[in-house]
Amino acid sequence: MALSHGRSFGTVDRKIMAPNFHSLFSRRERQWTAKKTGERVSSSRVAIVKDAALEDANTGLTQLSAVANSFEELSSVVNSNGFNFDLRLEPFCDACSLVSDLFGSLGIAFKFAELEYVSKVNDLAEASRIHGTLNNILDFDVRNDTVKTQGSLSRNLRRVRLGLDLIRALFQNFLSSDDCSLKEAASAAYAKTCAPYHAWAIRTAVSAGMFALPTREQLLLRLNESDESAEKEMQRYIDASLPIIEYIDKLYTSRNIRLDW
Repeated sequence: MALSHGRSFGTVDRKIMAPNFHSLFSRRERQWTAKKTGERVSSSRVAIVKDAALEDANTGLTQLSAVANSFEELSSVVNSNGFNFDLRLEPFCDACSLVSDLFGSLGIAFKFAELEYVSKVNDLAEASRIHGTLNNILDFDVRNDTVKTQGSLSRNLRRVRLGLDLIRALFQNFLSSDDCSLKEAASAAYAKTCAPYHAWAIRTAVSAGMFALPTREQLLLRLNESDESAEKEMQRYIDASLPIIEYIDKLYTSRNIRLDW
């Protein structure tokens, strides 16, 4: 599977993608806003997004294409408005929620990542009703000196960003060669993106779990993709997620917050 090039970051074919994407998100918003104001939601944001995605199965969207669509929408907003744009938490969390299914497709090796990732996305989604934007949660934690505090929204955002980058790196490795196994792709991706921030016990557990990863063929089957369609959708996510990852990084660095934590 050759790695394709030449696609510009955040390019969106709105005539084709917008109807499916916006109908999916508008239904989720109806479900979400139907809750009483101030009431803690009984279903997580991730669960709501998954339910809506299942309802849209007849549109022909696969997990990969739904994720690629959502991140192309986000990156289009960031690219159009520049990195000083104040990105809203709701659409960001909706897009991130779709990524949880990709962790699930990798099996037990990344179960820890899926659980942590889902928890952090849900926390940010609940916070969106109060803080509204990504900038606001950083400002809140800076004022309260809680940026790096366990469970803070700024720390949660940092962990979600690592999850997005893990999937991006895994896809990049997966596409780099037809001979690259999923174990090789995932191991290299984890070592580069998440391992530096995990304790020895977690790194050891992940290393052991790598042997339980599905084969390349099994993953494509789980994702309901062919070699050709997987290459297209993975590349779309790689291209679209990079501006979002860079945007999040700049939120920290613009406030003189180091990224090595």
